[in-house]
Amino acid sequence: MQDTVLTFKRYEKKYLLSAQQYDALWEKLKDRLLPDLYFRSTVCSVYYDDDAYSLIRHSLEKPVYKEKLRLRSYGVPGPEDEVFVELKKKYKGIVYKRRAVMPAARAEAWLAGGAGAPEDSQISREIDFFLRSHAVSPKAFIGCDRTAWVAADEPELRITFDEDMRWRARDLSLTAGDAGEPLLDTGQVLMEIKLPGAAPLWLAHLLSELELFPRSFSKYGTCYQKDILENYFNGVISCV
Repeated sequence: MQDTVLTFKRYEKKYLLSAQQYDALWEKLKDRLLPDLYFRSTVCSVYYDDDAYSLIRHSLEKPVYKEKLRLRSYGVPGPEDEVFVELKKKYKGIVYKRRAVMPAARAEAWLAGGAGAPEDSQISREIDFFLRSHAVSPKAFIGCDRTAWVAADEPELRITFDEDMRWRARDLSLTAGDAGEPLLDTGQVLMEIKLPGAAPLWLAHLLSELELFPRSFSKYGTCYQKDILENYFNGVISCV
């Protein structure tokens, strides 16, 4: 993974599509896209929060600044397989992402406070500061099957489609598999457009033609609102 990009600064726009909307869009989009380097993958993420769910509650209020911490892998890793520890921040619509790469067992131990960062770097210091500021632990696993594309004539424009989104609030380790309960309705697809600046005119016109508009959508936030919040108030999950 030595060539993997560890820092990002970009805009991300999300579109929740029905099966019919996806089919109509794909017919007009397919000739403009090429498979990304990581074209097909099962994206697995474990989201961290405190016992009061302060991070996701703050995020759902749509503040000017928000941040989240997660562990991510592409495919189900073994304990010694490399995963990403990701600190994702959003300020005034711009997404900043910092990631550190390490074996899954080491990453989980670091975030649990049982081991230090594997190396001293600006990214690891930012994550350590976050861990000192927030008493976090694993709260939700979310998996999905992703196809990733880049625009043929604009390689900095990346479009991903996430299908079969599922989640669980147990077995919160990336090594525990990618099974879970459905998070979206049958046939729904989450499209994310990721780019360093404004969308090209051809894409803006296409989305307008099909009446597709960006929306605020958080995978972890949807888990929280659909199930975790109810359990929290019913006392199944208790706050310390």
